[in-house]
Amino acid sequence: MDKNLIYGHHPVVEAIRAGKSVEKVFFQQGERGEMEKEIRHLTKEYGITLQVVPKDKLNRMVKGQHQGVVAYLALVEYQSLEDVLPFVFESGEVPLLVMLDSVTDVRNFGAICRSAECAGAHAVIVPQSGSALANEEAMKASAGALSRIRICRVRSLFSTLEWLQECGVQVVATALSDRAIPLYEADMSVPTAILMGSEGDGVHPKLLKMSDQVVKIPQATDFDSYNVSVAAGIVLYEALRQRVN
Repeated sequence: MDKNLIYGHHPVVEAIRAGKSVEKVFFQQGERGEMEKEIRHLTKEYGITLQVVPKDKLNRMVKGQHQGVVAYLALVEYQSLEDVLPFVFESGEVPLLVMLDSVTDVRNFGAICRSAECAGAHAVIVPQSGSALANEEAMKASAGALSRIRICRVRSLFSTLEWLQECGVQVVATALSDRAIPLYEADMSVPTAILMGSEGDGVHPKLLKMSDQVVKIPQATDFDSYNVSVAAGIVLYEALRQRVN
């Protein structure tokens, strides 16, 4: 059993109320009553993803009496973007952030965090739902970078994007679109948030439209685009190159 799993009504509720970094709560399908109401209320209040699953899945996850509820504790302590960004500005540094839209593969997530740490990014921003878990596999893929770089979990990427722009941070999205300019033409020496989407769907169309710039990575052939973690590494390196020259 994963050592980061806790189960049972009271242990899960107490973990949430104590402010522990609960990544996700799994609740048994068909359960009704006061426990269901309490779990739904708490997960909504604390911005925790709630997933309703069959009892068989919970039985496979843990061996003990789970009482219909299992929670996954993250390996990282999530930080508030509203605290991180002002701190970066006040430190006299030029913010460099990474925003991930629907990147659910833990290995890609870990590899992106590794590249972000190496490139000097100040934080990686992920949505509360539809994002990879910060689990042991992600930590391994990050070569430990997950324990070093700030991870900020937000309720909405749409409102976060708008807030960043209001704070003077440009959002540069990656996509293969007619609007996209070559990566090297974008100025990332200014406060920048790099927006990466999932390999399957890419960045959400609305987020693309809201972004200040859309860039594409040059390719020598018409083969399928780069893996998202590789693409993130390329874009982050270009941002670093511009900032050190």
